[in-house]
Amino acid sequence: MPDRADHVRPEGGAPRGISLRRPSEQLLFSGIYGLVLASSMVAALDETGEKADPGADALWVLITALASGAAHGYAHVIAQRAAADGAATTSSLRAMLAAWPLVAAALPTVGILLAAAAGWWAEDTAVDAALLFNPVALFALGTSAARAAGHGWLSSCLAGGLDMLIGLVIIMVNALVH
Repeated sequence: MPDRADHVRPEGGAPRGISLRRPSEQLLFSGIYGLVLASSMVAALDETGEKADPGADALWVLITALASGAAHGYAHVIAQRAAADGAATTSSLRAMLAAWPLVAAALPTVGILLAAAAGWWAEDTAVDAALLFNPVALFALGTSAARAAGHGWLSSCLAGGLDMLIGLVIIMVNALVH
């Protein structure tokens, strides 16, 4: 019979009956990195005088996210190799594949741009939608990570708000540049 102490939650933590699995540090790091990267890339798409090509832009965002994920994973492989015996092992492949959340976090932006390529809306609207979605996703990711760590709602929302601020800064810089 399980011990009842398993069900005791920290002060301000998730209520009984709600299972919040603590996301790994790598998942959070890569997810936040991917959202910020996607926001930065989509903000750069808004060049005046350029013919809009949302399909090519979606491909550019996807390839950049894949290259960034591969570079991030490979940097971990190099660091592991320098710290260990230098042999390539299956842990090297796992380190490379551990960057998948970076690519996954960029997929909503790719989807929004592909919707523009399908003619559902103009590329400018797609850029605006992505620049709104990504900060909201940063807020949700930061808030859920803080809740999973046992923080109360107020401090979790503050953490999410700080994460969202990164996305908002990108939007402000985009507005100032254009």
